[in-house]
Amino acid sequence: MASSSGLRISSLLRHQLAPPSVSNRFVRICHGLSELRFLSTANSTSSRSIRLVKSRRRDEPVKEGGTDGQDGNGSLTVKDRGGSDGRIVHAELHKEATDAYMAYAMSVLLGRALPDVRDGLKPVHRRILFAMHELGLSSRKPFKKCARVVGEVLGKFHPHGDTAVYDSLVRMAQDFSLRCPLIQGHGNFGSIDADPPAAMRYTECRLEALAEAMLLSDLELNTVDFVPNFDNSQKEPSLLPARLPTLLLNGSSGIAVGMATNIPPHNLGELVDALCVLIHNPEATLQELLEYMPGPDFPTGGLIMGNNGILEAYRTGRGRVTVRGKIDVELLDLKTKRTAIIIKEIPYQTNKSALVEKIAELVENKTLDGISDIRDESDRSGMRIVIELKRGADPLIIQNNLFRLTSLQSSFSCNMVGIINGQPKLMGLKELLQAFLDFRCSVVERRARFKLSQAQERRHIVEGIVIGLDNLDGVIHLIREASSNSIASASLRTQFNLSEKQAEAILDINLRRLTHLERKKFIDESKSLMENISKLEELLSSRKNILQLIEQEAIELKNKFPSPRRSILEDTDSGQLEDIDVIPNEEMLLALSEKGYVKRMKPSTFNLQHRGTIGKSVGKLRVNDAMSDFIVCRAHDHVLYFSDKGIVYSARAYKIPECGRTATGTPLVQILSLSDGERITSIIPVSEFDGEQFLLMLTANGYIKKVSLNFFSAIRTTGIIAIQLVSGDELKWVCCCTNDNLVAMASQNGMVILSSCDIIRSQGRNTRGAVAMRLKAGDKMASMDIIPAAVWNDLEKMPTTPRGSSKGFNGPWLLFVSESGFGKRVPLSSFRLSPLNRVGLIGYKFSLEDRLAAVFVVGFSLAEDGESDEQVVLVSQSGTVNRIKVRDVSIQSRYARGVILMRLDHAGKIQSASLISATDTEPEEEA
Repeated sequence: MASSSGLRISSLLRHQLAPPSVSNRFVRICHGLSELRFLSTANSTSSRSIRLVKSRRRDEPVKEGGTDGQDGNGSLTVKDRGGSDGRIVHAELHKEATDAYMAYAMSVLLGRALPDVRDGLKPVHRRILFAMHELGLSSRKPFKKCARVVGEVLGKFHPHGDTAVYDSLVRMAQDFSLRCPLIQGHGNFGSIDADPPAAMRYTECRLEALAEAMLLSDLELNTVDFVPNFDNSQKEPSLLPARLPTLLLNGSSGIAVGMATNIPPHNLGELVDALCVLIHNPEATLQELLEYMPGPDFPTGGLIMGNNGILEAYRTGRGRVTVRGKIDVELLDLKTKRTAIIIKEIPYQTNKSALVEKIAELVENKTLDGISDIRDESDRSGMRIVIELKRGADPLIIQNNLFRLTSLQSSFSCNMVGIINGQPKLMGLKELLQAFLDFRCSVVERRARFKLSQAQERRHIVEGIVIGLDNLDGVIHLIREASSNSIASASLRTQFNLSEKQAEAILDINLRRLTHLERKKFIDESKSLMENISKLEELLSSRKNILQLIEQEAIELKNKFPSPRRSILEDTDSGQLEDIDVIPNEEMLLALSEKGYVKRMKPSTFNLQHRGTIGKSVGKLRVNDAMSDFIVCRAHDHVLYFSDKGIVYSARAYKIPECGRTATGTPLVQILSLSDGERITSIIPVSEFDGEQFLLMLTANGYIKKVSLNFFSAIRTTGIIAIQLVSGDELKWVCCCTNDNLVAMASQNGMVILSSCDIIRSQGRNTRGAVAMRLKAGDKMASMDIIPAAVWNDLEKMPTTPRGSSKGFNGPWLLFVSESGFGKRVPLSSFRLSPLNRVGLIGYKFSLEDRLAAVFVVGFSLAEDGESDEQVVLVSQSGTVNRIKVRDVSIQSRYARGVILMRLDHAGKIQSASLISATDTEPEEEA
């Protein structure tokens, strides 16, 4: 029976306390509790004494006073002792229990756990600040014992335990709990390690200057209502006249009955800026407010990951913000290259000592590898937790494991519930700011009316004093003739048409103030009062003037108490760790076939071979399929896939499944959203989207275009347009470049153009570009490569030799690869710079059946003997791969036929070629 009743009470309570829908009974209790006091001040004899009567059994007879036909099951019998007739009142047990529990719940909601939206304080905090204000504990006065303050609060305003009051006082003095502490503490007030504060008899406190200016400055100017305290012996403010939305500034957390609140703190300057935006534009959107207040600002700093949770919290009142600690990596030993992870900031409300213990426990249990030592070196200058790593350990991987396994990354769940109009309500950012603005307008208006009333009363008295001074002889005569003060006052009112207050002021004036100089002071005071009255009346004449004053006072607080942002906002989708966070950024090979199969392999898959060998197969290929492209990149790179239709797609390199050399690969349609008949013709790895880098695109028909790399930093899953193509044309080659680089372009007939990238105008994505080379009939573009500006500058500084000579140059060279497997190196000095839209120079003299397959600029990486240290990877149409040294390719003139690079007796033609540095992987000589 008790269990079922408890379940009914709990379910009914949750139903009636669920915001924002509030039942009629909930509203009635809210209004009833607004007048509730802990002890009634009424006479105890006037209240009716009630006693409980034991319930009877179902089988017992109905006693006298009972009601016939009722068995009493589930009812509570209440008998009035004071009544002489012995009347019995029947009530439902669950109804009485529900009403009593609802009253208790509302008492907790309104009187303890939830803050008021207007001043952002709970009753205990408000009473502590008011008691300290009454004690005169301003920021300029000496400290006073906390026990004195706690006793003042307990004895006058807050009839609860001293522990609750002292804990609240301590929290308002902790700079790691509040963004802007309201109390200045002297002594041990606890630590971020959850160390308890010293006893209240040892610690001292006083108000912070910000608390005085923000919350207590206008308290005596009739700005808020004062209500009786618990025993009706004194008055206490129902609210404090806050000048800033304290609820958002310092946040709040509390657990009530059936609901809770958890509001993050914010930066003072950003909060004032957002408030000013709402003052100037009441219809401002949430996005406009976020431009000035982008997110919370926690007192312990940290990194806020992403803004999705912030947007949701500010829009609906509920959201989750992911916070990480701030970490640096330091080098401990240069020789052994041992490093250490330094934790300088931790998430809000995280116990530092518990965090260190958790890391040590993970290391001891072998859950977290790569850590040799951990120690806490924090002191007064700041936080510093040192985690020494073992030799060879990757700091990034360990850092991500710390985020995943410990509270170094935690979530702050926003639940912005506050009391407004006597009821708890879930509100968003704009609604909270608007509620504060309405309250602040009321405060400023009441303050102005109070000052206006005081000024008008003083001006009235001053006018009477001036009249008395103008008729000084008559006033003295009347006073001397009068027999009493009342008769003198009546005579002055009758003779000079004065009011009672004016007459009393004249009678109270000192003789020393009857001089001419004093009369002038009264006249000046009257003029000053007139100006003040006119200003106050002008202020009260429109809401716009009131809002301007609110903005001015808020900006004054911002300038007087500047506070830079502590929490850094990271522009990421979320703080959740992804695959990229635990995958090493290693070098890899990507192979792409004509029919759209791609696979990822390790660089050591293909060993170094000699020139003229057959090579090693890249793997199985589909029927009528051939290799299209072969690149070297890293696992974390963004790989841009350019199709023949001028569309670009993007995916991380590690998204491609790693497989062996003989595997077929993964169809690109499983990774990219390709349309029917669309082929990938070029793939570009990008480590970072730099604004000074460009993508240079070349089509088969000779159109070239330069586009900023930033245009491709955010690519939809369905792809975006990279270049506008004419009918019959297709995008074939894409390279990364800068304005200082040079570009080498070659046609299938062996014509070459060297041009500067700077003369190519940067364009948008949806454009066609300019003509790169004048192609003869039947000729098409074959390849394109980028020449760094430093290489060309060094080449021009070298001693001059006859143009076209191939002797005496150590590089750089143009490496030509023909479709029949022949190749050669031609010195770069054999070519001259020329503008676009030219025929070009002969770079390779082909036979009738042969054409150019690829051109590379080599000689960037040189060995000790001055020869090239690079390698070239050749891929045939059948999928055979040959990896050879560039130094084995002979240096010849522009008209030479070249040497055999790869024998293609049974392998068709060269489909693609790519360069790889020999220093990236250890070469393995074939047996």
